[in-house]
Amino acid sequence: MQYRPLSNTGVQVSTLCLGTMTFGEQNSEREAFGQLDMALDAGVNFIDTAEMYSVPPRAQTMGSTERIIGRWLSQRGCRDKVVIATKVAGPGRDWLPYIRGGNNHLDRTNIHAAVDESLRRLQTDVIDVYQLHWPERQANYFGELGYKHVDDTGEVPLLETLRALGELVDAGKIRFVGVSNETPWGLMTYLRLAEVQGLPRMVSIQNPYSLLNRTYEIGLAEISHRENIGLLAYSPLGFGVLSGKYLSGDRPAGARLTLFPDYQRYSNPQAVNATRDYVQLARDHGLDPAQMALAYVNSRTFLTSNIIGATTPEQLRSNLASIEVELSDQVLGEIEQIHRRHPNPSP
Repeated sequence: MQYRPLSNTGVQVSTLCLGTMTFGEQNSEREAFGQLDMALDAGVNFIDTAEMYSVPPRAQTMGSTERIIGRWLSQRGCRDKVVIATKVAGPGRDWLPYIRGGNNHLDRTNIHAAVDESLRRLQTDVIDVYQLHWPERQANYFGELGYKHVDDTGEVPLLETLRALGELVDAGKIRFVGVSNETPWGLMTYLRLAEVQGLPRMVSIQNPYSLLNRTYEIGLAEISHRENIGLLAYSPLGFGVLSGKYLSGDRPAGARLTLFPDYQRYSNPQAVNATRDYVQLARDHGLDPAQMALAYVNSRTFLTSNIIGATTPEQLRSNLASIEVELSDQVLGEIEQIHRRHPNPSP
């Protein structure tokens, strides 16, 4: 395993992070324990979750992933060996009415309540990296294109959110703070507020990044380098699409897009064409398509950690092995050729 610094915290996290949103939905607790054990044995020391998980979000499973991780931590006695990251849900009255009554704004009351609930489920005294799952304001995230400005008068100011996080850092309930699904403006505003107000500085940003979505490179990659705020890349395989298993209309039994066909972010015709080219490139060079896609993300200099997920031991074992794959200059060059033909088909 390889390790990278988590901003300027002094903490080293594994280049591969175990994503856990399938725990409690596609994966049972027994299967989840197996994944956690396998990842820890492979040198993974970074685990990512959220109060909203498992996915797809449902009232019956909300918080189940954190509870499973909490029981694993308690039974294995390994809390000191892992860095735990979780997230507070942003506003979602229309689709998350069961999280604090749907009134889950990023204000002081909600953030404090969310942290206490996550600490209880995770059976820990402190959360290492606490992230804002998506912004309070209307912005371009979850694949939204064509920015339209919306008057945000009355919404929770970023300063109030950051002050609430600062109180929780001071109380010893969280160590570091991060953002997710955030824009360049949002990240830079949080950094400015932290400097001016003497509040905690963001240490990470968790946004989508894969061969099918490299929009992070447009504005945020420069911020990562200049401000030392590395990317925690989610969906590096585009819901498993980049493995090639869904090509030709295939829908393997038990696979995510077989079970949840409404998740179409990485399945539009342009993405299918791009995926076909990437899969063929991998096979032409004797590479596993999924490992090539993950190795590409691993190779990015603005990356802190690549969040891998799996539903079977075989998938996880293969994903973990991507850390040993080094892409040649020829493969990297051919990836760029495909990218120019199919730029960001799944933003």
